[in-house]
Amino acid sequence: MPVSEQVAPAAVSHRIEVGMKRDLPDPAGMGTRSRIAEDLGIEVTDVRVIDVYTVVGSFTSEELDRVRTELFMDPIIQESALNASLAHDYDFAIEVGFRPGVTDNVGKSSAEGISDTIGRALKDGETVYKSTLYAIKGGVSAKLCERIARDLLANELIQRWVVKSASEMKALDGQSLLGLPVVTDRSDVSVHTVDLELSDKALVSLSRDKMLALELDEMKAIRDYYRDPKTKAMRAEAGLPESPTDIELEILAQTWSEHCKHKIFNAKIEYEDETGKTREIDSLFKSYVKATTDEVRKQVDWLVSVFHDNAGIIKFDDKWNFSLKVETHNSPSALDPYGGAITGIVGVNRDILGAGLGCKCILNTDVFCFASPFYEGEIPPRLMHPRRVLRGVHQGVKDGGNQSGIPDVNGAIVFHERFLGKPLVFCGTGGLIPATVAGKPSHEKGAEPGDLIVMCGGRIGKDGIHGATFSSEELHEGSPATAVQIGDAITQKKMADFLLEARDLGLFSCITDDGAGGLSSSIGEMARASGGAEVHLDRAPLKYPGLAPWEIFLSEAQERMTLSVPPEHEAAFMDLAKRRAVEATVLGTFTNSGRLECYFENKRIAALDMNFLHDGVPRMHLKAKWKAPELKPELVVESRDLVDDLKAVLGSLNVCSKETFVRMYDHEVLAQSVLKQFQGIDHDGPGDAGVIRPVPGSKRGIAISCGIVPKYSDIDTYAMMANAIDESVRNLIAVGAELGLIAGLDNFCWPDPVQSEKTPDGAYKLAQLVRCCEALYDVCTAYSIPLISGKDSMKNDYKIGDTKISIPPTVLFTAAAILRDVTKTVSMDVKRPGDVVYVVGETKNEMGGSEYLALRGQLGVNAPKVDPAKARAIYEKLSAAIGKGLVASCHDCSDGGLGVALAESAFAGGFGMEVDIARVGAESNVVAMFSESASRFVTTVHPERVGEFEAALAGCPVTKVGAVIAEEVFHLSGLNGFQDKVALSELKTAWQRPLRW
Repeated sequence: MPVSEQVAPAAVSHRIEVGMKRDLPDPAGMGTRSRIAEDLGIEVTDVRVIDVYTVVGSFTSEELDRVRTELFMDPIIQESALNASLAHDYDFAIEVGFRPGVTDNVGKSSAEGISDTIGRALKDGETVYKSTLYAIKGGVSAKLCERIARDLLANELIQRWVVKSASEMKALDGQSLLGLPVVTDRSDVSVHTVDLELSDKALVSLSRDKMLALELDEMKAIRDYYRDPKTKAMRAEAGLPESPTDIELEILAQTWSEHCKHKIFNAKIEYEDETGKTREIDSLFKSYVKATTDEVRKQVDWLVSVFHDNAGIIKFDDKWNFSLKVETHNSPSALDPYGGAITGIVGVNRDILGAGLGCKCILNTDVFCFASPFYEGEIPPRLMHPRRVLRGVHQGVKDGGNQSGIPDVNGAIVFHERFLGKPLVFCGTGGLIPATVAGKPSHEKGAEPGDLIVMCGGRIGKDGIHGATFSSEELHEGSPATAVQIGDAITQKKMADFLLEARDLGLFSCITDDGAGGLSSSIGEMARASGGAEVHLDRAPLKYPGLAPWEIFLSEAQERMTLSVPPEHEAAFMDLAKRRAVEATVLGTFTNSGRLECYFENKRIAALDMNFLHDGVPRMHLKAKWKAPELKPELVVESRDLVDDLKAVLGSLNVCSKETFVRMYDHEVLAQSVLKQFQGIDHDGPGDAGVIRPVPGSKRGIAISCGIVPKYSDIDTYAMMANAIDESVRNLIAVGAELGLIAGLDNFCWPDPVQSEKTPDGAYKLAQLVRCCEALYDVCTAYSIPLISGKDSMKNDYKIGDTKISIPPTVLFTAAAILRDVTKTVSMDVKRPGDVVYVVGETKNEMGGSEYLALRGQLGVNAPKVDPAKARAIYEKLSAAIGKGLVASCHDCSDGGLGVALAESAFAGGFGMEVDIARVGAESNVVAMFSESASRFVTTVHPERVGEFEAALAGCPVTKVGAVIAEEVFHLSGLNGFQDKVALSELKTAWQRPLRW
């Protein structure tokens, strides 16, 4: 870790242990025991989990007793001890706590709780440290306990642990096991110059050694800037050396990072197709992403702010605007799943808080990509087992969202073997803001010269340093532990509430979050509006001493926002912050000097020309060459048992229920849900899109959906992108949304697409990216979907030694629709016996990439093809039919095909079906059941509305395939006289069992 590993001696500290009463079961212990068996194959007899609070300070015995009994324990089910151990009848104890300097959220909240309990503010140095004691009985040795700690209970990047036998614990007699995790760093905090007059090889080594993630031409551009006579004259006048200071080089690396500058998407690309014909693409972003929005903007009137703020903003109604952003946090989650994920969700919350003049967060989304949790192969160095990654990521997003009071409304979990190298963690947030704030349009903002630079929220530590550059390259043996951080949702919630109050009072002119690159990024970006900034880094509040100036400026420590506050509002802003117990600090002033200037202890340590800082990065020139992959055609033979095949597909990881994980999210906070993730008679059927009604008294709503199908990328990324968009859109159509009121967000996660010695297939991967962008433009313009925000993460590879793992090219397409009337939405579950079952859309022989083939170890070549013109006609007519109340239920066909969609609709509603799949016109029963052709739905219609429904869908492929029946049985018939049946309970069990942990 970046701070000293020394642990302070026992100061005036007291140990409070809290655990379940001995005569009661311990759910946390039981869960830990199960995980030890499942994940490590170690059978133990019993585990008891004890919370340990190390309270540091001068407290009276009475105060400590009050804290122990009133704050930390529930007297009904728990017991506690002061300076004594609760553990009993065990063989070994493992205590796990944070390393020095790592954010301890429970400890921080506990300190506040003590202050409230004893009725006084805590003195300097009085604090609380949280740790956890696991008392383990039976079947273990000290060596096995070390393995349990290392591989399951702790992450050595951020935590430390100690293993003690029962006899050793008894000898300690309630004393601290871990000591106090106090930072005792005595690092050199002076500013150093960096010599760039080096050979090309040395410049590359310098970039690598300092974790700058800069290419040779970029290092040369920086060297040339410092050689320029104008730069030399400016620096002499400013009292700076000719060579760059360490902080200047770090600022440039952060600003020019792939993560922040999107250099690949803005590159000039020479693209060669299969015929050998070449063409130049002048920026993928401008040519496809922005071009899509520019084209669709002519057709819609509800775009408010796109591409230049922290999130896209659209019109919700005449009084409110809606913002939406999705971020990735892949690299940190690979090293510390919990910390990476909680930082991801609270980080994207801050994007919404920093959109316009500050939006209130009203929804979260989450999409994860992992290798199989049942993976049995060897785990490469620095990686964790996928099951552990899944649990950690899920826990992080759950804690971040639930503790922030933001409901989770939509998401997905996708599995593919190559996500072993790096998981993908997509976190999204939506927000609401009045269209007008303090008499001005709420989306307009900007720092003015003379405005104060104010940082509010959390303090700065070494956590998160080099996050921007770390995520701009592959995961390797030198990837820094400093890039890991842990978010504090409670501190951020307090800050968010304060900032919304300050917003409504008109106390600031601009706001943005301290995310990747920290203050360097936020101040550097905001200073573009004013023309410069003067920052005094010694004023910044620190978690602990020992940070060099460049570390203060680049730290990505969480829960922080940067604002521009007009001088006349300083007193009111700071007073409000004090009353709301939010720390706010004036760090300097926005200027019009044309330079970003940093000071430390009244000495200027950095002065960078704003134009060079933001526009000086050399533009990349890349080559892409497309050649369709040579793949083995799929071998599809007629099934001998379609029912067994259906149960197998229902139980595949990409189809089966994710309820175990989704149920742990809070869906009802804010009281705005209309359609939740699970629907039907038992509230366990898979919904297509989440629907909320955010403004009380209004019938208008917001529907959120997602599409992600990396399984098609190895066949053709054009098909992957087209199907991801189509999946997201048809999920919205299924609940009642309309084309023309849908906005999209594109989040690209790609393996390195730059041709090099370490990436010999870079030209092919870049060609895959080009084809993907072509599909993005083609389908979105055909569906009239503007792109309002997005993100690209372009270095999703693992490379250590001879082992390289590249993720499948992946795009998450998130879509949001404004609903005119939420009372007209429909769910996916069948409603009543007698209703007629229809398949809307055409089923083709498109088995490539299907779940059916995957179960047979095949990929295939015939991926589903989206026909946007035909699909649009279906979507418009189906939307109109739903709006007229003609549809009782509607469910999209996606992973697993028609068979899965029919089964899910049936068992969600609790009624059976009689269906004849021969009617869909496929060439075989297998194709009819399991082809994953795009743009299809299963709908049910009341018999009295059948005529109206068929008239409404006239001209579209609509097939009546059966009926809903009262008997809870799925009756299936097909080609060649096939007939079979199966109880709904069997299908539902097959779907729920695999991930019911």
